[in-house]
Amino acid sequence: MSKRKGLSLEEKRTRMLELFYEKKDVLNYKELEKAAQCEKGIVSQSVKEIVQSLIADGLVDTDKIGTSVYYWAFPSKALAYRHNRKSDLKYMIEETAVKVHTSKDYIAYQKKLREDTPERKKLLAELDTLRKEKIDLTKLLDQYEECDPEIIAAEKKTVEDVVAAVNRWTDNVDNVRSWVKSKFGLTDMEFATHTGIPDDLVYISPDCV
Repeated sequence: MSKRKGLSLEEKRTRMLELFYEKKDVLNYKELEKAAQCEKGIVSQSVKEIVQSLIADGLVDTDKIGTSVYYWAFPSKALAYRHNRKSDLKYMIEETAVKVHTSKDYIAYQKKLREDTPERKKLLAELDTLRKEKIDLTKLLDQYEECDPEIIAAEKKTVEDVVAAVNRWTDNVDNVRSWVKSKFGLTDMEFATHTGIPDDLVYISPDCV
C-alpha cells in the first residue's frame, strides 16, 4: 500500500479558509485547532503556522479579548483582498512598461551618437532586470486569475489591459534586441548568450489568461 501524501502548505491554507467560511463564526484557538483537525485533516501542529500566514496576508482577522484570542474570516474580505492585490499588480506592470519605454527612448538617442557607451550597457542590463520583473509579476497575476468565475467575469476588462501592457513590454524588448543585433552584428544565439534574454518571447493572448 502506498504511503498517503501529506497536504502542501497551500492546500492547508485553502482548507483553513474553507473552514472559516463554512463556520461563519468567531472561533478561539482551541475550537479552531479541533475543527481544523477533525473537519479538514490539518494536524494540530500546523494550525498556528497556517493561521499566522493567513493573518499576514490579510485573509484572517484576530483579536484578543481578556485572556483568549479569537479568529474569524469571511468570503467578502477575501474577494476585496484579491481585487486590491490585482490592482496593485496592474499598477506595477504599467509602471514597468513606462520604465521600459523610457529606456528604449534613451537607447535610440545613444544610437544616433554611434557610441558604445557604458550608459547603453547599463540600460541593456536594466532591460534584462525589468524583463525578469515582468515575468514574476505575470506569474503572480496568473495566480490571482485562478478564482471564482464571477470574479473573473467582473475583472475581464482589467485582465485585458494588463495583457496589453505585457505585450507592449514584449514589443519593446524585441525592438531593443533588433537594434543590438544590427549594431553589433550578433546572431540570435549570441544575443541570448550575452544578455540572457531568450529569442522565443511570446505574446500573451487574453484567451489564455
